[in-house]
Amino acid sequence: MPTLPTVTVLVPCRNEVRHIVECLDSLLAQDLPPDRCEVMVVDGMSDDGTRELVRDHAARHPRVRLVDNLPRTTPAALNTGIREARGDVIVRADAHVLYPRDYARRLVAALEETGADNVGGVLATIPANDGPVARAIAVAMAHPLGVGNSYFRIGTKEPRWVDTIAFFCCRRELFDRVGFFDEDLLRAQDAEFNSRLRARGGRILLVPDVVAHYYARATFRQVARMFYQYGYFKPLMARKLGRVVTFRQMVPAAFLLALVGSAALALAVPLARPLFAAVAGTYLAAVAIAALRSAPRLGLRATLALAVVFPVLHLSYGWGFLRRLFEFAVRPAGRAAHPVEIPLSR
Repeated sequence: MPTLPTVTVLVPCRNEVRHIVECLDSLLAQDLPPDRCEVMVVDGMSDDGTRELVRDHAARHPRVRLVDNLPRTTPAALNTGIREARGDVIVRADAHVLYPRDYARRLVAALEETGADNVGGVLATIPANDGPVARAIAVAMAHPLGVGNSYFRIGTKEPRWVDTIAFFCCRRELFDRVGFFDEDLLRAQDAEFNSRLRARGGRILLVPDVVAHYYARATFRQVARMFYQYGYFKPLMARKLGRVVTFRQMVPAAFLLALVGSAALALAVPLARPLFAAVAGTYLAAVAIAALRSAPRLGLRATLALAVVFPVLHLSYGWGFLRRLFEFAVRPAGRAAHPVEIPLSR
């Protein structure tokens, strides 16, 4: 690529002491000319030692910069990084992801060669540790039953125009045209941005053979919290856009309503018990089939954990979605009654 643009790799993070060194090492190993690429860590005032590790890297590698993110939220980190970026192209990275050597170069090449406005690769989900729960969570995060048709998670064989991607690789000037990330959306800010981009005629390309490795959450509690937050911010995103972007956003909430509604009806009207049995039985059968198909590579304990992970994902997301709808109903112009603490990492 003789006319390779300058590139800023933007890494929002907060309290990522476990993964930040591996992440930075993989980004410093990118096969881009050192004088054409900077790595900028926008840190939400970490207090676990992350900042010291980043400073150490910056002292040894002039390409690494540490920038403060005082609001400590993901969209604020992204907007700060975009304003501070020196590159013509910005590649968003994540602090608990490992990147192949050609990751940034190939995304920039796709951006230059295809006419896309935004490009991204696939996330290959890897367990946070060797325990059965962590391995089950990693499987669920890349399974259609767990995440629907999110192609950047489940993969695709061919390059595909999509509605959203995990991170982004785009020209700096795109933000002048489309605007920055919405800082009200502590989650789903990337989906909302990509929806605005598509509404203005922009195109988003998923490149299937550019694969980064993403460390999934380690415990039921962590993944429940993350999916609750995903669900909680989706109605706000829809209200801002004036529409629901994809049908899959509503499925967990619809399922939870159907489950609770049919259960309540069955308690009041015995003749309604078959309805509850049909709703619960169909769902449990789908979970059992998905778990059993994964059993040969997971083993017994992780298979049983997987059968729990799927309901944790769906019910947490659905509850977050419904709670936000309820808050909108009782306070149409208000924000959340109890602000949710959001970690910066995906």
